[in-house]
Amino acid sequence: MTEGEAPVARDPILAAIDLLAPAFEASGLDELEVEAGELHVRLARPRALAAAPAVVPGAATTAAVVSPFGEPAPGTRFVTAPLTGVWYTSPSPGARPYVQVGDEVAVGTVLGLIEAMKLFNEIKSDTQGRVTRYMVESGTLVKRQQPLIEVDPR
Repeated sequence: MTEGEAPVARDPILAAIDLLAPAFEASGLDELEVEAGELHVRLARPRALAAAPAVVPGAATTAAVVSPFGEPAPGTRFVTAPLTGVWYTSPSPGARPYVQVGDEVAVGTVLGLIEAMKLFNEIKSDTQGRVTRYMVESGTLVKRQQPLIEVDPR
């Protein structure tokens, strides 16, 4: 800064990242979220692609990708949370849910809302089919990639 220049206001998020990044790098954590008042910072390591298993001739092969949230019922699939926040099934308290068990949904149908950092994000279906069950109650904190709704695509 030269003489006579006003100091530049530093972005609080960038300042928080500068403070947290060295400790995060030194830790064994894969993800770190910090909230302080209006400030919300999430640091995450890139997810490495799993190495392909060595194929031994004559050996049985199985692909086992285990989700911490379990697996959908046979023939169904989950619609998952794209971000961490509070899940809501309806646009306001007491209002009819966007979808109910048994409803048919198309790609792009609004299924609910996730509130993150005081913003409401519409969660839309990425598949078509019939809603078979809710995986999470309205008003519950959900994590990114957590199943929200199970859909039978048949």
